[in-house]
Amino acid sequence: MRDMRLLEVTTVAQTLRSFLLPHCTHLQSLGWKVDALAAGVSRDPQCVATFDRVFDAGWSRTPNPILLRESSRVRDLVETGQYDIVHVHTPIAGFLTRFALRSIRARSHVRVVYTAHGFHFHSGRSKFGNLPFEALERVAGRWTDMLITINRDDFEAARFLNLVPEQRLRYVPGVGIDLQAYNPQAISPEEILMVRNELRLTPADYLFTVIAEFTPNKRHRDIIRALRLLGNAHVHVALAGEGRTRADVEQLAQDLKVNKQVHFLGYRTDIPRLMSASNAVLLVSTREGLPRTVMEAMAMGRPVIGSNVRGTRDLLSDGAGLLVPVGDVEAIANAMRWILDHPSDAEKMGNRGRQEVRKYRLDLVLSAQDQIYSDVLGMPARG
Repeated sequence: MRDMRLLEVTTVAQTLRSFLLPHCTHLQSLGWKVDALAAGVSRDPQCVATFDRVFDAGWSRTPNPILLRESSRVRDLVETGQYDIVHVHTPIAGFLTRFALRSIRARSHVRVVYTAHGFHFHSGRSKFGNLPFEALERVAGRWTDMLITINRDDFEAARFLNLVPEQRLRYVPGVGIDLQAYNPQAISPEEILMVRNELRLTPADYLFTVIAEFTPNKRHRDIIRALRLLGNAHVHVALAGEGRTRADVEQLAQDLKVNKQVHFLGYRTDIPRLMSASNAVLLVSTREGLPRTVMEAMAMGRPVIGSNVRGTRDLLSDGAGLLVPVGDVEAIANAMRWILDHPSDAEKMGNRGRQEVRKYRLDLVLSAQDQIYSDVLGMPARG
């Protein structure tokens, strides 16, 4: 009997590296052959070392007509690879791969699973603005053997819109958080002091941390404005990440004269240590799926200030953090002030998060994935 074969498909390699490597190694331990398809994946050492084979995709995060040329290549790759399951993630790769495989699913044994890491239609967009994204998901639902949502809002939306029949819809609590990798007990006081010394903080200084790519969706500018509104020279903000809006955010910090309190850290690999050195973690995005940063902060026992959007709301609504309206700079500043003024309550909030995040443990997610794969392999073919 041959090994079971899986192809993981994402738009960019970063998604594979950030979320799916533990999924790959788990399935390999069960005897699966696991390959990956994404833009730039052959240049990612971690992905190359983890997956059995990697294939570069010709798409990007920006939709354009050229992307449709990839469909025949994806179809040939899947037929040649004789995959049992193609598991697609992220909107661009998710739609294009399902489109590419629509004509072969009836005559082959391949099953297509789609994990929606946050639909592009959401409550923060107008009804008119949501219509094209809803329509695309309805069409792609015909080519989907199993649709997985990772937050409650998307699960309910998928049911309401009837994107797939109910028996082909599942809720799974995210991609999983490894509580051994994110363990506050593993960070020593000396490591925390190293971070604070790196940022040249005094014992009287407070630190709020943001772990997010610099994009308009992450709304870093709101945080800079909130820092200015707070008006406390002892409050510092550390921004870990890179992206196209970084220069604009740096300029805003200069213009608002808070640049000495804002630390641009670039890409970091010591996130647990950085979080442990922080009073709280901020994520004030316009939209999210189920934000990994928030789960990591909860696992490290740090209180979180997050925007009141799907995914983030799932994680913080039971007392693990403070929810603020999207774009409300004053509310962000008030939440930061609350953290400063209520250290005991903030500590309890962080402890609460550490307990709540256990519902999102990696082992639970992997177990749910195993069951879904078993279910979908037992389903009849669909044209």
